Amino acid sequence: MAKAIHSMIRVLDEARSLAFYRAAFGLEVADRLAFDGFTLIYLSNAETGFELELTVNTGRTEPYALGDGYGHLAVSVEDVAAEHARFEAAGLGPRKLVEMSLEGAVVAKFFFVADPDGYLIEVLQRGGRYL
Repeated sequence: MAKAIHSMIRVLDEARSLAFYRAAFGLEVADRLAFDGFTLIYLSNAETGFELELTVNTGRTEPYALGDGYGHLAVSVEDVAAEHARFEAAGLGPRKLVEMSLEGAVVAKFFFVADPDGYLIEVLQRGGRYL
């Protein structure tokens, strides 16, 4: 069986991205590998073994074009309304908190937030299939 271990995104400004992911999701640097021309930074927290890999290409000055193929990363939280309020208070710019229903039953409560490079992260109420 395969085990998902990380997802990688390219970021323009290392410090700005690290500050965002720390403030938003409590992610800290688990490892940093500096190569000629690029650096890989692995972020994690105590909630999961899954990591977010930030790739910083040396000398890059133009923002990355995300195109129309990128979807989003997703995280689950114990209290999505409290997290939404915390994101607002921290100036992280969350989109509105919404509920999604199917056949009259609420199946998800969530909001989206964009990181400094425009990647979307979905923040879901923990429960059901979103543990």
